[in-house]
Amino acid sequence: MNIAFAVIVLGVLGALFGLVLAVASKVFEVKKDPREEAILSHLAGANCGGCGYPGCAGCAAAILAGNASVTACAPAGAENAAAIAEIMGMSAPTGERQVAFVRCNGGTNAVKRFEYVGVKDCISATKVAAGPLECDFGCLGFGSCVAACQFGAMSIGPNGAAVVDPEKCTACMACAKACPRHLITSVPASKKVHVACANLNKGKAAMSVCSSSCIGCGLCQKECKKDAIHVENGVAVIDYDKCVGCKLCTKVCPRDAILPIATAEEKEKYKAIKKAQAEKAAAAKKAAEEAAASSAQ
Repeated sequence: MNIAFAVIVLGVLGALFGLVLAVASKVFEVKKDPREEAILSHLAGANCGGCGYPGCAGCAAAILAGNASVTACAPAGAENAAAIAEIMGMSAPTGERQVAFVRCNGGTNAVKRFEYVGVKDCISATKVAAGPLECDFGCLGFGSCVAACQFGAMSIGPNGAAVVDPEKCTACMACAKACPRHLITSVPASKKVHVACANLNKGKAAMSVCSSSCIGCGLCQKECKKDAIHVENGVAVIDYDKCVGCKLCTKVCPRDAILPIATAEEKEKYKAIKKAQAEKAAAAKKAAEEAAASSAQ
């Protein structure tokens, strides 16, 4: 009898507390804007953190609050960004798709100070005497960026430096945040010519630490017909708004620091063309001088 009574009392109390909680949930309910769920449905769902917010739900809330742009989720792509803009009552964003690019092609070309045998992680490697490379700007090649990429767009290339697959890259830039040397940047997807070096040291200092480092010689800047590449702080930098992809800079770079690397045959052919042009210009100048001297007589 006592057990039955206790069960009845507990049942009544449970029902009473349940009723109280149900009423409280209605009284204190926080109304959620239905647009937040709509926005969330157009995000990538990878919770990669590339947007800078705690997961996709945090990104959706930030977009709704006006603290993040409709393009905050790069992996979602232009189509979803346009859909989010429509939800927010805004015009669809414009602009070219961006992809990540690693500003280093050193890898095995970089000089090592010691052989690192610790945890295979770039951040961990930098904790040991600032890293195993002589170059303070070189890719360490232990794959912190690869681990951070949720889309399989990052890998360690044959030469030991990280590379990006532009077809898979969503420009979430999680890789950039994982790189302790800040070597990864975003570039327009349509552009194919890139400076694969971030070494700010000049001449001999840069040359001594890597066989493919930019040495700030300025040959690329001199050769560019579109004024699209300049040496800034000791390293060549491309202005993608001006670059037309002619690749002349790649053919004159003595260090193969500009991608795509020109072959020896391409460089020799270009040298021959330049020589012929110089000889033609010299001959024309001489002929003009002789004609002027003749007319003066």
